[in-house]
Amino acid sequence: MSDDSNALGEYLRARRELVPPDSAGLPRLGTRRTPGLRREEVAMLAGISADYYLRLEQGRDRNPSVQVLESLARVFGLDETGTAHLLGLAVERNRRARRRPRRETVPTGIGKLLGSAGLPAFVEGRYFDVLAANPLAAAISPRLAAGRNRLRDVFLDRGEQALFPDWDGATAALVAGFRQSAGTDTGDPRFIELVGELSLASDRFRRLWARHDVKLREGAVVRFDHPQVGEFRLNREKLAIGGTTGMLLVMYHADRGSTDADKLALLAATVAETPAPAERAAAPE
Repeated sequence: MSDDSNALGEYLRARRELVPPDSAGLPRLGTRRTPGLRREEVAMLAGISADYYLRLEQGRDRNPSVQVLESLARVFGLDETGTAHLLGLAVERNRRARRRPRRETVPTGIGKLLGSAGLPAFVEGRYFDVLAANPLAAAISPRLAAGRNRLRDVFLDRGEQALFPDWDGATAALVAGFRQSAGTDTGDPRFIELVGELSLASDRFRRLWARHDVKLREGAVVRFDHPQVGEFRLNREKLAIGGTTGMLLVMYHADRGSTDADKLALLAATVAETPAPAERAAAPE
């Protein structure tokens, strides 16, 4: 993420380049020098002038109407989350000075819950830091530990990458969720730092970030290839923690009576009978 003030234009351009002309009902005529739709095609489909759309992409018009934005969202095939993100980018904001990110502190009650949950669980912060984790979570991955960052580990740690047979799908969902977490606060220095670091270190991250995909941080079925028990699937739940900003309780559980439940029980057996209290850590300031 950059400090660029044209976040709306970047998003429009990225989404335009991902729409195949035939999916928008346009014939493919001749050789196209750019992927996706041309600017004039977007303007025609949205019912606005080509010059006005160009001004939007270039950042020369910062106050499009909700009607125009919803028309563009329809042309790009955005879902509810993507449309909300587009509308948020267009909101006029006073420029704010760069600020230090607020320290993320896990509520005491949530820390106690981790220690007694009986399921693999950890707390994920707004920047995808692991703020606290229980030993059962560490049995799935030793990188699920307080002080780690999910983005860095999934993209840069070979051991973590090997846990995900569908690494491409896992990374795509992770980056889309991170962009949704970032929202329209493009000047947040911690987001800028993480995106800059990962863009330099990972081609995969850089390509995904350029797509501007946005996805809610929500539950899903996750497939693992664990060095001790082999492949298994777990249900992952992401629950918002009240009184915090963007902090989630992440828990894994298996379907009752399944072989996945048996493998999770085997991993749980490797954990000490009396787990140590969940560690607590805060995101760096």
